[in-house]
Amino acid sequence: MHIVTGGAGFIGSNLARALIERGVDDVVVVDDLTDGHKFVNISDLAIADYLDKDELLARLAADKGFLKGIKAILHQGACSATTEWNGRYMMENNYSYSQKLLHHCLEHRIQFIYASSAAVYGSSSEFVEDPLFENPLNVYGYSKIQFDRYVRRVVKASDSQVVGLRYFNVYGPREQHKGSMASVAFHLNNQLREDGEARLFMGTDGYADGQQVRDFVYVDDACKVNLWFLDHADKSGIFNTGTGRAQSFNDVANAVIKWHGKGKIRYIPFPDHLVGAYQSFTEADLTQLRQSGCDVVFRPVEEGVKDYLDQIG
Repeated sequence: MHIVTGGAGFIGSNLARALIERGVDDVVVVDDLTDGHKFVNISDLAIADYLDKDELLARLAADKGFLKGIKAILHQGACSATTEWNGRYMMENNYSYSQKLLHHCLEHRIQFIYASSAAVYGSSSEFVEDPLFENPLNVYGYSKIQFDRYVRRVVKASDSQVVGLRYFNVYGPREQHKGSMASVAFHLNNQLREDGEARLFMGTDGYADGQQVRDFVYVDDACKVNLWFLDHADKSGIFNTGTGRAQSFNDVANAVIKWHGKGKIRYIPFPDHLVGAYQSFTEADLTQLRQSGCDVVFRPVEEGVKDYLDQIG
């Protein structure tokens, strides 16, 4: 059994799809469908079962037979809203829940591959998996770094695989439910369809209009990294998951405009509420990922955006 938590979410549903496409027939999706709109992300997937997140914890605690049937937990479930400031809610969803899953996996030697985030780096200009460069700007980033710290402290010489993947700016299909937290490619595509223009922020932090840069990673490539570690159970650690090459928001907008064959960019004032809480530059250092042996090739924005828009139109 391969359990994907957050399996009705963005990365989780794509990961469930990727597993099924490689012939895995025991994919169990775990999520909280209080927001029932997310069902569309899994409605086309031949999953083996669906469990609510609370039901999963109950089964793990009470059903030894259930535990014995689990090969891996790919833990993508989290509150991913960087604008959410309810710290109690964030820590329960992103920290305490993850702790419980981790300990079940360690005790029963189940592969545990979980979603961390580049948000742990915050205002840092270096993106290396080292505490020296970890300085989150919001409670979401804090919840992620606190679990990474817990993993570093608890998982020492375990022979059970534990892998944390620090996702950078992931974009791609099955993200429509995320609203304001959906990728810039998603929003720019909608803007161009509605009124023919892509809106980007004016310059900030010394960057020219639209020239703030992020490490944009296509969701299929992020899934391939998960699958690589699933296939290499002897590899553990915390690894950046990005292209290793920062590209500008202008690059994303131009890729969307090229796909539509029309449109223009309009620059809007930088919002006051984001001043001091915005990453104007991210770029994954892939040294440790490559040293692990992971050889996944990451697509640039120009290729990823085309593939994305070819799918959603």
